[in-house]
This record gives sequence, C-alpha cells and structure tokens, in this order.
Amino acid sequence: MITIKTNYLCAFTKVRFLLRFFIELSYNGKAYHGWQNQPDAISVQEVLENALSTLLKTDIAVVGAGRTDAGVHATQFFAHFDYDLELPENLIFKLNSFLPKAIAVRDVFKVKPDAHARFHAISRTYHYRISTQKNVFNFAFAYALQKTLDIDAMNKACDILLQYNDFQCFSKVNTDVKTYHCKLMKASWRFENDELIFTIKADRFLRNMVRAIVGTLVNIGLGKLQLESLHDIIKSKDRREAGFSVPAHGLYLVNIEYPEIIKQ
Repeated sequence: MITIKTNYLCAFTKVRFLLRFFIELSYNGKAYHGWQNQPDAISVQEVLENALSTLLKTDIAVVGAGRTDAGVHATQFFAHFDYDLELPENLIFKLNSFLPKAIAVRDVFKVKPDAHARFHAISRTYHYRISTQKNVFNFAFAYALQKTLDIDAMNKACDILLQYNDFQCFSKVNTDVKTYHCKLMKASWRFENDELIFTIKADRFLRNMVRAIVGTLVNIGLGKLQLESLHDIIKSKDRREAGFSVPAHGLYLVNIEYPEIIKQ
C-alpha cells in the first residue's frame, strides 16, 4: 500500500491594525488660510498632511483640535492621524526639515485608538495681543492701538462675560453649529511690557468669537459702549449688537488641554 502525503499550504492574510498618534505643533498663521483645508487656498492642515504622507509613504489624513481663522497663529495645536506601523524615531526631525519655517512640530506620541484631537479636548486658551506703543518688531503679530483704554472697565466686562454661557452675539453668522453655548472658564486683561494681552479660556469657541469679544471689550475701554450694555448685547444673541472683530494677526491659540486617559 502506498501512502501519499499531501502538503497543505495555508494562506494567511496579514491584518495590520491602525495605530493612532497625536502630533503637537505650532504655526505662524500669516501665510495660511487658517488650519482647515480650503478648496482654493493653502491651509496648515494641507501642508502637514502632505509632509506626513511624503515621509511615511502613504496617504495620511490629520484631524485637528479645531479650526483657526485665516491669519491666526497657534503656539500650541494638536491633531491626530492613523498609521499602521510604528513611527520612525527621527520623524520629528524629518518633519521639521521638510515643513516650511512657519510650521514646527514639537512632539508626536501614541494615544488610545479612540482618542480624538477635537472631541476629547477639555479646554482651549487664546491670547490676543494689543500693542500700545509703536513697535517695529511686532506690528505683524499684534494689533496696534495707541489709544487710552480703561483697563479696569474691560476687566469688569470680563466678569460679566463669565456670567453667561450663550455667546451667539459673538459668533459668525450662518455657521453650522448646533449650539452657541460655551463654558467660559477665564477672561482677563493684563499688561506685559508695552503690550496689552487678553486671555480667554473655554471648553469650546465659536467662529470669530474671540475676535468679536475683544472688539466689544475694546469699545468698552474706549468709552464707546457702556459697561452695563454688555448684558443687553449678550442677551440679544445678535452679532450686529456686538463690537467689531479685531484683526486676526493678534490672535494666538496658546494651550489645549486633554485628559490623561487619552494616552496609551
């Protein structure tokens, strides 16, 4: 009797699981039409995606912690992306060599698969810089306003802001948001050298919200609006009732906070 041995070849399909990474960066927004991709304008998101896709040799999509308007800067910004391999050790160096001077990567780290740069952020902090004296070195990065401002009244206006959570009057009209409610945690003015700096912190911000708030508070500081009128402006929910929007080049996203549980 002849026994025939048959070799069976088992084919296995290798499954590659996606890993999620957070990327921390900063950018000078002067040359960009904001963070988010635009059909006919260059954005920070587009430049970063192109750099990652080139260096990792696959299409990489990044999801940002939010959107910043054209010309707005970020000293700290986070985004996440997915990749199916461990990252090369020198990725940060390569990214910073590849990216333009206006964008700098500070860190890249692995997070849990469901961590989300936008939805898991628990707070965001902005600064707005007003130059109170002519300065040849900061005119492109601070709003020049050499007028006398009542800082005490502007800080009292901040106390009024903290009493509310509906900020529709400061929002850009025709936005696709479901609610105009924001949990405001901090709002204050301080002097630093020859600059007046506004700090505002909240769980989320509406489009154009910070610039409209600053413009309204500046009008109070100039005496163009009465302090108590801020209550009526907020309750009106009407953008036309609030003040002007200050220029974008004085606005900086400076901090985004996340819970520790997002890290792997």
